Amino acid sequence: MRVWKNDYFYPMQFNRFAFLIFILLFLTETAIALWVRDAFIRPYLGDVLVILLIYYFVKSFLPLPTAVVATATLLFAFLIEYLQYMNCISLLGLEKNKIAHTVLGASFAWEDIGCYVAGFLLIFPLENYRNKKSHSV
Repeated sequence: MRVWKNDYFYPMQFNRFAFLIFILLFLTETAIALWVRDAFIRPYLGDVLVILLIYYFVKSFLPLPTAVVATATLLFAFLIEYLQYMNCISLLGLEKNKIAHTVLGASFAWEDIGCYVAGFLLIFPLENYRNKKSHSV
């Protein structure tokens, strides 16, 4: 499969390092969802980490520039939050569906937007650090 880039195509390629980070973040998010019931980690740190989770999932398969994937991830998170604002779960008749509540969330919160932006901003120093480490080896 190919992804369009100006006059060229980006071939889909598997990035083991990005996938490993995705798996670690997925396990962390799952642990938070299952066992953490607090006022900071679950509602705030979890939302910061979900941006990194989605970013590294996409980077696992598409060698697109950091800014492109990070921006697309942030816009996707904003879309989900907008759907929460519009009460999409009720409009679709999924009020009792646990999976829909987990994926789409149940309620809009400005704090979530702030957490998504924090996760977005965290991507750049993490990627710069990773790129410096991989070039110095």
